[in-house]
Amino acid sequence: MKVLIVGSGGREHALAWKIAQSPLVDEVVSAPGNPGTATVGRNLPEVNGEDATALVRAAKEEQVGLVVIGPEAPLCIGVADALREAGIPVFGPGKAGAQLEGSKLFAKELLDRHRIPTGSWKRFDRAGAAKDYLENLTAWPQVIKADGLAAGKGVFIVSDKVEACAVVDQIMEERHLGDAGGEILIEEFLVGHEVSIHVVTDGETLLLLDPVEDHKQVGEGDTGAMTGGMGVSSPVGWLGRRATRQIEQRILIPMMHALRVEGIPYQGLLYAGLMITEGGPKVLEFNCRFGDPETQAIMRRFQSDIVPYLLGAATGTLDKESPPEWDTRHCIGVVMCAEGYPGSYRKGDPIHGIDRAEALGTGDDVVVFQAGTKQDGPDLLTSGGRVLCVTALGDSLHDAREAAYGGAERVRWDGAFTRSDIGLRPVTISTGN
Repeated sequence: MKVLIVGSGGREHALAWKIAQSPLVDEVVSAPGNPGTATVGRNLPEVNGEDATALVRAAKEEQVGLVVIGPEAPLCIGVADALREAGIPVFGPGKAGAQLEGSKLFAKELLDRHRIPTGSWKRFDRAGAAKDYLENLTAWPQVIKADGLAAGKGVFIVSDKVEACAVVDQIMEERHLGDAGGEILIEEFLVGHEVSIHVVTDGETLLLLDPVEDHKQVGEGDTGAMTGGMGVSSPVGWLGRRATRQIEQRILIPMMHALRVEGIPYQGLLYAGLMITEGGPKVLEFNCRFGDPETQAIMRRFQSDIVPYLLGAATGTLDKESPPEWDTRHCIGVVMCAEGYPGSYRKGDPIHGIDRAEALGTGDDVVVFQAGTKQDGPDLLTSGGRVLCVTALGDSLHDAREAAYGGAERVRWDGAFTRSDIGLRPVTISTGN
């Protein structure tokens, strides 16, 4: 079987890397792909990952048995619907299901209708009304979110009225996030511990993947601007069995029921960003695809062949699959960024040392996944804000951190930076056994 992966980031490199290991797969092709996906398969650089017509044509010409859609943008514009209509098995929800990520307002209203725990919130379509509301608040901090897709940069934690009103102006008046900021939410700031939960589903059966802890803010100690993700750790040792059961019973199963009740088919990946509070889990956001960089850690620790699970979700046969096996070792993923990220960042700097990083340890202890890179003849250059994710496995969290940061130290380009505290976030609440 041939598998087509849609996308060009680190998530897609990780998926291609894992899928290429399957004995069921003859070849992995990526559209458009990146230099990393080209190391484990073949790229279709001329195919636009958001052009449904071009993707259907490519899938037919390549005679693929499965399409895996990586990013949220193609899902939100209905690429999966077009592929299904053409009779092509696809892992990824249709446009209706992708609204969970495409509109934070849609997701919040769905959560409230079905009494799924989340923070309290208010909706605003005018900057003046939003600022009037903020002026009268006494509880701080607050969270301001742009309604639409913003590549992980549409969430702002604000500590006072002055900062909050400035953010509203940036989003709604100055349109720093474009059309994504046409409407905003002002949301309760939840206190607890954040975790990323990924679920593979065919709309009926749920396969809960091992949790991952993401570090979203650019600065040490979870400070500074929000990013697409600065690093990940898995497994999440502090998340007990009781909390996991609560997540399934209070969040995941009710959400799948809500989608069925509202007539929204959902086949693919449901990603819940949760805050584990003293009162139990609450939803921060839903995404309609694998997280990035969470996928890099999941693929490193997923020991079973992943293709039957992806295909089962795409064809409605996930109930026939047994629970997967997981590597018991710890995985740390350290994201290496270009100077200036998450603002305006440098591009075109030569990257050196990936081979030296991957030579650390034994076997594939260290694997570097490429995201914002491009090939220029023999040279590998930076072309995005989050350039690479250096992942490492270790028998302990300490060993995994040592290997991941040791690998990152061997990779070099001008202006590269990382956070130094990935995997070290303190646990401040009890989540049960």
